[in-house]
Amino acid sequence: MYRKYRPDDFSNIIGQDYIISILKNAIASSKISHAYIFSGPRGTGKTTTAKVFAKAINCEHPTPNGPCNNCQSCLTFKENADIIEIDAASNNGVDEIRELINNIKLAPAYSKYKVYIIDEVHMLSTSAFNALLLTLEEPPKHVVFILATTNIEAVPITILSRCQRFDFHKLSINDITNRLKYVIKEENIAIDEEAITEISYISDGGMRDALSILDQLSSNSNKITLNEVISHFGSVSKKQINDIFNTIINNDITKFLEIMQKLKELAVDYKLLIRRLIDKIEEDAIASKKNPKYQGLSYQKIKEMTLSLAEISNYVNLNIEPYQLITITLLNYFPGNNSKPPLTNTEEQKSAIKIDNEPSIREESNIQDAPKENLNSPNKNANQDISDELIIIRINNCFVNASKKYLATVQSNWQEFSQDNNSLLNLIIDTKVVAASDKVIILMNDDEGTVNLLNKNLDILSNLYNNKYQTEYKFIALTSDRWQHERTEYIANLKNKIKYTYQEEKEPVIEKSNDEDIKKDNIEETALNIFGEDIVEIK
Repeated sequence: MYRKYRPDDFSNIIGQDYIISILKNAIASSKISHAYIFSGPRGTGKTTTAKVFAKAINCEHPTPNGPCNNCQSCLTFKENADIIEIDAASNNGVDEIRELINNIKLAPAYSKYKVYIIDEVHMLSTSAFNALLLTLEEPPKHVVFILATTNIEAVPITILSRCQRFDFHKLSINDITNRLKYVIKEENIAIDEEAITEISYISDGGMRDALSILDQLSSNSNKITLNEVISHFGSVSKKQINDIFNTIINNDITKFLEIMQKLKELAVDYKLLIRRLIDKIEEDAIASKKNPKYQGLSYQKIKEMTLSLAEISNYVNLNIEPYQLITITLLNYFPGNNSKPPLTNTEEQKSAIKIDNEPSIREESNIQDAPKENLNSPNKNANQDISDELIIIRINNCFVNASKKYLATVQSNWQEFSQDNNSLLNLIIDTKVVAASDKVIILMNDDEGTVNLLNKNLDILSNLYNNKYQTEYKFIALTSDRWQHERTEYIANLKNKIKYTYQEEKEPVIEKSNDEDIKKDNIEETALNIFGEDIVEIK
């Protein structure tokens, strides 16, 4: 079905209105770029949009919705030798790219543009990317590149800088549902309304997945029901989620364990279960604030439960059975012999003043569990905000003497250090070492909240690390965006002969070098010596 109902013009591409608007305007104004990159989750329309765009720019009579689908160019599009579609997953070598480059020089045989659609471009090897760089920057006027990827982070910045970038987002449940209803009507499929909604939900924002599920179910049943969707695709019903919360409120542990065991036997994806639980939590959180007669868990407990469930994915990376973690996490909210019953909404209101006046230790609980014998620093500044000035100084001091040798040593130690410190595990499990000198280590994490927690506890972190490895390192943590900015600025400073010098932890100063020890010829070599195998671009 997803092939049969693949859109053939822009009007049928759903959920990406902003991107479609820009592409339509580019066609109308004849401002066609030489290279585009479409990134986003699977099944969100990247390849479909690429094909419709390729058809539209070669169409003899383009319409406001793109291709006319009636001219000779549109009618022969699938057999058009000027539209070259390449799967980078299976053609990722430098030889294939060199062959592509050689063919680029040839003019289109039938069309205005020769269009190269490279799917899953992030799968290309480093050598293949390098071979593509120059051609991608200045291809012949008759060539248009459209790159598609589900992993934009794996595409070198040198490639991204040569393309117009469009980020496709997951489709909403409403968008998918409306499209499914259109297909169901066209195919005359008997299906319950609840089943349509469930298919839209478990497709997780991908139209292709939704149509594939519908296709599979329609060939197996006279009428598709909600129970069929749940049993065939390891889903979890809203009733089951409500039952889980009712068992918590009613302290029915036996019933709760039965539900969890059944979900495990049905092979329900633990990520889907967590999503459904958090959806229910959101409903209850809103109800607890809006409805004075709300009788469920208190808002404070609901908030804690959300954070606890969200942390589970960090521990699953350690090959721990996810259902064990979910079960243990939810059991924490049952009334027990050694714990107080969960607060109701009314009880929460009575204790609001007390809660507001107490310091928040929820986010810092893992740090506080650190072994006290490792915290020997006489000046502990744990849980204190650090200034951006200190961040800048430590970045500066790292770059003074950073090298790949130090980076390799620290990265090797980091894995062992992460596993040996359970008190810090949820903070450092997804934190990477991205640069190191003889004095400073720079850490990176995608989550800004985690970065803030790390920076609040730098003294504890450095004490634990230095005591273990007999070093005298200082740490600083950055978000991925901040790290990319700092790395780019460092490379630019190398080019401009700006030399870094050690600074006291006050205000950093970057001085203009009077000597010629940083030459343009070795800028890239110097940068690679710090950042390892990362691809850097020097302009």
